[in-house]
Amino acid sequence: VSGIGPKGGLAILSALSADDLRFAVLSGDSKAISKAPGVGAKTAQRVILELKDKLSLDDLFTGDIGNDSGDVIISADTSKEQNSVIKDAIEALVVLGYPKTDATKAVRAVDMTKPLEVDELLKQSLKNL
Repeated sequence: VSGIGPKGGLAILSALSADDLRFAVLSGDSKAISKAPGVGAKTAQRVILELKDKLSLDDLFTGDIGNDSGDVIISADTSKEQNSVIKDAIEALVVLGYPKTDATKAVRAVDMTKPLEVDELLKQSLKNL
C-alpha cells in the first residue's frame, strides 16, 4: 500500500491479526484499522481501497481455514451452494444490525462439517455473537 512503510505495516499487524485485517478490509471497517498506532482515518481508508481488490469474501471460506485450536472449519471442498448459504447468512446478520466483520467471524466459527441450511447456520452464528 502506498504510503505505508514497514513501520506502519508492523503497527497495523501489531494491533490486528492477519484475519482481523482481512475482515476489516473486506467489510470496509476503517475504524478497526485506524486503531493501530500512527494510522489515521485517511490512511486506513487508503489501505482498504488498495487491498479490497486483492481480497475477496470467497478467500475467507475456501482453502483450509482453521480456528484458534487449529481445527478446520471450512474446507476447500465447500460447494458453491454452501458458499451461497454462507453469504446469505452473513448478509442476514448484517441486516440484523451486526457489523460485517463480526458477522463474518461468527459464521466462520460455525462447524461446517455437514451442509447446513441458511436458518440453521444463522441460529448457530447468532450463538457465536
